[in-house]
Amino acid sequence: MSEYVTIPLDIEGVKVNRVEVTSNGEVHIHVSSTVDGTRCHRCGRDIHHRYDEGREIKLRHLPILDMPTYIFTKPRRYLCDDCPGNTTTTQHLPWYEPRHAVTKAYAEHVLRLLVNSTVQDVSDKEKVGYDEVEDIVDDRFGQGVDWSEFKSLPTVGIDEIALKKGHRDFATIVSTRTEEGKNRLLGVLENREKATVKAFFLSIPKDLRDTVQCVCSDLYEGYTEAAREVFGENVEVVADRFHVAKLYRKEVDTLRKKEMGRLKRELEEEEYKKLKGSMWLVRKDPDTLDEEDRATLRLLFTYAPALFLTYALGWALTKIFDTPQTKTEAEERIRAWIRLVKETKAEGFDRFMNTLDEKMDLITNYFIRRQNSGFVEGLNHKIRVLLGRCYGVFNRVHLFQRLSLDLGGYEQFA
Repeated sequence: MSEYVTIPLDIEGVKVNRVEVTSNGEVHIHVSSTVDGTRCHRCGRDIHHRYDEGREIKLRHLPILDMPTYIFTKPRRYLCDDCPGNTTTTQHLPWYEPRHAVTKAYAEHVLRLLVNSTVQDVSDKEKVGYDEVEDIVDDRFGQGVDWSEFKSLPTVGIDEIALKKGHRDFATIVSTRTEEGKNRLLGVLENREKATVKAFFLSIPKDLRDTVQCVCSDLYEGYTEAAREVFGENVEVVADRFHVAKLYRKEVDTLRKKEMGRLKRELEEEEYKKLKGSMWLVRKDPDTLDEEDRATLRLLFTYAPALFLTYALGWALTKIFDTPQTKTEAEERIRAWIRLVKETKAEGFDRFMNTLDEKMDLITNYFIRRQNSGFVEGLNHKIRVLLGRCYGVFNRVHLFQRLSLDLGGYEQFA
């Protein structure tokens, strides 16, 4: 003899007529509406003249005890006595969408499963059509951002990412860091042109644009100039400190490669082997090195004093960025650093110092709130994981939808 449990259907406005478990392990729940009347689709009046029932519809619902569950119902139809020809209107209840094969509760179940997964994977596990899963995502996220979900945009980040490895197929990613510390996607733009970025910034509702305090970007003028022109002088446009650091550390690394090539030609093989691993040692924070690492660096700099000077100046600049100070103080220290580079004739920084001169205002804006694009880089990592998991997502609308789901799905559908 089987034991039974009773659970609530938890859907308002319906009466359960019967429940059956089919031979193939599906739960079928037959319900009827308990709501009287509907709104005429032509004149908009409330109507209560019962006419008949529409054809039975079958809707996928939340599984019960891991069994696929379906709700069957015949929607009521009502007659409008005020419209010419006595127009009929089919009643639609709020727990499902017309012309969809799933309930709203099941749609949220699918979206929850889709977080950090793939459409094909969810389709296979749930035995739901691939197109149906995509339709659920389309209905929830639409073609772009829903600005009504945001109360403010204190920090906006902008960066690009290649959608195809080895190709120059770039998409511009615009995101925000909310006051609660959450990363949220705002847009996936079709290119990195200034006009495209500016048009997107202008599409932000005026009341939200007025809440922007800081825009973090790399040094690309298409981004920084678009932000300045749209948001004005009251918003800090910040050149991300890590993009800046990447530039001067690249110069140090370029000189290291040059010097290592020279030393490989000039030193005995056994002596050269003592410099093994110096690439990572030059890149690591000096404060994290152990004594063995320091000894290797001392030997390297004995053979390559020019590299030592460039290395020391590079980390000296990093210390400036690590030190809390005002924008004015930081600019003074950076200009002193530039003078020191020129006086010592250190190799490798000529191009970078031109960048400092041209972008000093953007670079030193970092010291006002110490904002950076760390949250943007974290999002870029998530994008790369998503692209790998899905074997590429080349439709920018789909990329926006899937990223939005991965970033906020658990919070919205848990």
